[in-house]
Amino acid sequence: MTIHNMQTTTFDKAGFEQWKEVAVQSLKGKPFDSLITKTIEGIDLQPLYTQESLAKRAQLIRAAKKETGWIVAQQPYATDGQKFVADLKSSIERGNEAIVCDGAKTLHWEESSLAEIAQLMKQYPIFITNMKHDNSFLKAFSLVPEMDRSSVNGAISVSGWTLPAGYTNVRTASADMWVAHHKGADAVTELALVLAYAADQASKVDNFSDFADDFFVRFAVDTHFFMEISKFRAFRVLWQAFSSAYGVAEAPYVPIIAITSLRSYSKLDPYVNVLRAGNETFAAVLGGADVITVHPHNIITGPTSSSVRMARNIQLVIKEETHSDKVIDPAGGSYFMETLSSELVDKSWTLFLEIQSTGGYDAFIASDKFGKLLEQRRGDVSKGKQSLIGTNVYAELTDTNFTDWDGIQFEGRLAEPFEKLAALQKDSATRIALLTFGELKDFKPRADFVGGFLATGGMRAEWGPTFDNAQQAVTWLADDKPDYAIVCATSSLTETIMEQLLAGRPEGLVLDVAGKYDSALSETWLNAGLNGFIYAGQDKVGKLIAINDKLEGAASDEQA
Repeated sequence: MTIHNMQTTTFDKAGFEQWKEVAVQSLKGKPFDSLITKTIEGIDLQPLYTQESLAKRAQLIRAAKKETGWIVAQQPYATDGQKFVADLKSSIERGNEAIVCDGAKTLHWEESSLAEIAQLMKQYPIFITNMKHDNSFLKAFSLVPEMDRSSVNGAISVSGWTLPAGYTNVRTASADMWVAHHKGADAVTELALVLAYAADQASKVDNFSDFADDFFVRFAVDTHFFMEISKFRAFRVLWQAFSSAYGVAEAPYVPIIAITSLRSYSKLDPYVNVLRAGNETFAAVLGGADVITVHPHNIITGPTSSSVRMARNIQLVIKEETHSDKVIDPAGGSYFMETLSSELVDKSWTLFLEIQSTGGYDAFIASDKFGKLLEQRRGDVSKGKQSLIGTNVYAELTDTNFTDWDGIQFEGRLAEPFEKLAALQKDSATRIALLTFGELKDFKPRADFVGGFLATGGMRAEWGPTFDNAQQAVTWLADDKPDYAIVCATSSLTETIMEQLLAGRPEGLVLDVAGKYDSALSETWLNAGLNGFIYAGQDKVGKLIAINDKLEGAASDEQA
């Protein structure tokens, strides 16, 4: 083809229907709807977003931050005030830009350390959470001369305490979604609750603008990357609509403080938490957070100096490598992000109105809806609908620290059931064997699946020799004496060997089969002594608990 022909050649414009037709062909019989992902928020994520799909929305998301960039707000983890100050100064020298104090762990503070905090407050913004009115850290606010207090910036959440006079740039009214998030709240619920809380607090003041100027929100940001970006963007639009209801044409700016969620953090393979934290942090950046705190990967068992440094560097690397601190709305313009943000706005506003009509913020918090959301999340993790790498999938059987650090308080981690199961196996002498039949290419997929399935509960399975028939397996079981065995073979071969295998198995052996079979055949095997089945989509936690109970019962019978 000549240059002239190349320059003058045109292509037919492909529309959505043409793309859909090609996509359906590639699915090889599966319906197009199989490409749609349904989220816990009740939103259907489409496989393709176009300008036409965005045009169907009632509004575009064009509410942005006040300015580019964000504040790197890393928390020191110390045993006393003196160490806190030393760690804080060190982190500031290395890129931290704020004073962060979480009152969950009470520290002993000397007057000299508080005086140093007071001096630092005049140079760096301060952010306080989970603090009670009698925490001695709060004395630092009294040590700042009144003439200097207007230079102090920040946002603090302290129950039952009044900020001393003069701190005109420190916000004290917060809608903190940390607890709601870890109780199972989805993005729609969090956004609706922020508005409901704001409505409750605004009703107690005479001037909405005064309240808004003192208001800030704190969101935990989870690993659902695009949903979390949209959550932050949607808040800006919702806040504008909320302010309009109070007769304020231009909504007062409300800073968003983001903190990495611990809902998906795990003690199992904890370095995966570094990846989770990076995912969450970048989502907060692209969504437009004003302040970001990153939890160290081992925060559950107790942070170390190296893990704190890694957490701080996540933000510094994002700034250095992506230049996203130089853009007001990095996610703006994407058909997908604009549409998803708009859907969150619609659903959150609808839920907000529903909350208001059924008793408001306090009534919703007191309801059982959080329990249902958390139960759904745990069910999705247990059945593998949601992946926690290194925990409910691709689990590594390595030495694990199962201790709990007392410096952070929350509930609702999705990995906890698997951690408890793995802890039970830490000193276990149980022997588990995979009984393989036929050719490697036929049984390997099921053997690998079963090995991975058991590993999520801390169980190590060993491959036995490959058998040609049931009698060979019966003989090997009698000689090798494993406590628990799983048959791994093709469905057709399994059906031919199970009757003889069940009849000849050693007494006390707990025997399972890999795969799902019709109810009549399954019932026959169970009546003949089969323990059960292991298959994809199964409730892993329930099955693993049942295996543990069965093995403990068998061990008790032997001892008796």
